[in-house]
Amino acid sequence: MEETQDLEKYLRPTPIIDSDAPAILQHAHRIVGEFTTPVERAVRLYLAVRDGIRYDPYAPFHLPRHYQASWVLRRGRSFCIPKASLLCALARASSIPARVGFATVRNHLATKQLLDYLGSDTFVCHAYTDLYLEGKWVKATPAFNKELCERHGVSPLEFNGREDSLFHAYDGENRRFMEYLVYTGTHWDIPVAEILIAWKRAYGACRIENLIRAFEQLEDKSMGDFDSEEVLKA
Repeated sequence: MEETQDLEKYLRPTPIIDSDAPAILQHAHRIVGEFTTPVERAVRLYLAVRDGIRYDPYAPFHLPRHYQASWVLRRGRSFCIPKASLLCALARASSIPARVGFATVRNHLATKQLLDYLGSDTFVCHAYTDLYLEGKWVKATPAFNKELCERHGVSPLEFNGREDSLFHAYDGENRRFMEYLVYTGTHWDIPVAEILIAWKRAYGACRIENLIRAFEQLEDKSMGDFDSEEVLKA
């Protein structure tokens, strides 16, 4: 009974993971169509978020609405946490228990602009979506869209609904790509305040506060164009 009650929690909407929003419900219905099994629905939702929402590490990050699933869907681009939030909401809207998980990863392939933006090659609070399928939690990472992966020389991450879908350790030329340093837990909702605290600790409070002030002037526009940046190669 306790496990059933826990799973019911991961089907409920939150103000950020707003799986009851009309736009989310309609989008989920369009994606899953007549597919009936949870695994089939989960795979289709994963691909829709992976490729339908472009990866944008320069998207605004300082307000709860920047992670709200319906807002991310409308915007059409964002970084890993908002994309994980959207997949989580679409899954809940499709009767699949879902939560958001976090890890710290080291990115061995990046652009000079992104490294300058963060001041580090370590990504704190990298997010994935945890989906409850066939009696177990399975990790799905919809962050990098197919076109971006191809440009970086990495195969797009696939997801079959039965095995974890995590970043590749190496790219197509056998260079280090992503290194998982530590998993830091899962959440029912997006812990925005905790994320900002962790980023200030990792990247410096001054850097994060300066970025927030810059985003306030940009009025939700992105701070850069990641698609046009050249990949650094070791």
